[in-house]
Amino acid sequence: MTGAEPLFLYGTLRHPPLFAAVAGEPLRAEGAHLDDHAICHAIAPSGKTLDFPLFLARAGAVAQGLLVRPGPQARARLDDYERAFGYDPVSITVMQDAGPVQALIYLPRAGLWQGGADWSLDTWVDRAGALAVETVAEVMALVPDTAPDAIIERYPMLKVRAASRMRARAEPAPATLRRTMVPGDVQVAAHRHPYSWFFGVEETDLRFRRFDGTHSETVTRAGFIMGDAVTVLPYDPVRDTVMLVEQFRYGPYARGDLNAWSLEPIAGRIDPGESPDAAARREAREEARLTMSALHQVARYYVSPGAVTEYIVSFVGLAALPQAAEGVSGLETEAEDIRAHVIPFDRLMALVASGEAENGPLLISAQWLALNRARLRQI
Repeated sequence: MTGAEPLFLYGTLRHPPLFAAVAGEPLRAEGAHLDDHAICHAIAPSGKTLDFPLFLARAGAVAQGLLVRPGPQARARLDDYERAFGYDPVSITVMQDAGPVQALIYLPRAGLWQGGADWSLDTWVDRAGALAVETVAEVMALVPDTAPDAIIERYPMLKVRAASRMRARAEPAPATLRRTMVPGDVQVAAHRHPYSWFFGVEETDLRFRRFDGTHSETVTRAGFIMGDAVTVLPYDPVRDTVMLVEQFRYGPYARGDLNAWSLEPIAGRIDPGESPDAAARREAREEARLTMSALHQVARYYVSPGAVTEYIVSFVGLAALPQAAEGVSGLETEAEDIRAHVIPFDRLMALVASGEAENGPLLISAQWLALNRARLRQI
């Protein structure tokens, strides 16, 4: 290898798809190592074991890695990506078969994390590699104008949105009435990420295939980018009662609604690697301290497909709902203040009829329950 001072890669950037997504060029590398050093899991101050590695001195160990010489633009992208997570390039001498080589290595700023057990690239790739590659585009879109601390704060939601895209590609897309989408149906001219925080906004200049087989003129479409979510309406078939949760919602408030407190099913985002039913059970525990004995899927749907990516999987969950199940709960870390109401089924339908129940997933779940209630009471 010739040219600029190389980089010694020891962690996730050794995964060729991730390197290419970050650097914008393929991974071309040679092997290298450093004696008396190890590649370990990072440990957060809370004691939690994190997915990414630390490079630490350890007598007798050998840290294996790769030497790369990226071009100037790729090197700038790599620096930006690593800086976003608290890593800076530092000079180091590593070994190759031909002898020592002066290189740069990305190391974290002092005091961020502690070292744990040995870290394995293969294990990381199997568990988290695809999600990390999917998330890179959103990270790199933030890099030019966003402070590293803000990127770290946003990263969990970036992963949720990336996991939603992966889930969408993996799920069936039945087409018995609608047209079947094929490659070339949508042609993208430009794509932008003007905003990314808890939610994201994306703009795309595109052409789409018309029903007569021709393509439209180039149009600009904007989308509100959200992660997939679940809702679960708890139902007690013995007492014939349901649980609704009530909380302040910014959407009605921002619209100017006279009442910004909303009656809803239990709801929450699907975490990366989590199934919808597991997310529903977790949210029931977190929001209402409930354990579901069974979950019945109501529907899977987009809430507003014209401009919103949010995709919801709704359930009715069977649970014991004594009056004592009422109360206020929620995660303090998410500033949740959630009040649970246990009411008869007939009261639920009265709320639907009066318009006091005006939350889409609640209306869909209530109507499903009305159609299936007799069957559930016989189980």
